[in-house]
Amino acid sequence: MNDFAPTPSQTVGPFFHFALPYDDGPRVAPAADPRAVRLHGTVFDGTGTGVRDAVIEIWQADDTGSPSRRRGSLVRDGFGFTGFGRAATNLAGEYSFTTLVPGTSFATVAIFARGLSHHLFTRAYFSDVDDALLGSLPADRRTTLVATADAERSYRFDIRLQGDGETVFLEYT
Repeated sequence: MNDFAPTPSQTVGPFFHFALPYDDGPRVAPAADPRAVRLHGTVFDGTGTGVRDAVIEIWQADDTGSPSRRRGSLVRDGFGFTGFGRAATNLAGEYSFTTLVPGTSFATVAIFARGLSHHLFTRAYFSDVDDALLGSLPADRRTTLVATADAERSYRFDIRLQGDGETVFLEYT
């Protein structure tokens, strides 16, 4: 017999999923920008099923390596690069951003999902580059951080929360 029901702070979602996404959140750069690319993928759980109620956030520099200087990255004017984006997954666990290939080679990624008591951080590299973090990983783990070009101006970055091919997650202290 369990007389103690979990409190909201002891559980995660799916309620957070309904409040966090906002209009144009996945648009980090205007789609009409000739430098714009698609960064997309699927969030998988430990059984290989797409997580349908995850929220993905990215932060990144622009294509010259400079951070966005725009105020209010939650407000999209349709013309500028914001440096921040937030996308919810669909019923198949898929997400998509319109962004630029960062001049720093990677975007910082945060994952919020049901069952996670604390969000996870990782990086999405747009190519396998000479980088201290990537260089410190075994080859099979290194590939979990590299987005692969799957079409012209399109990069696929799948996130595996656990199991075979689990994405390398980072801890910042």
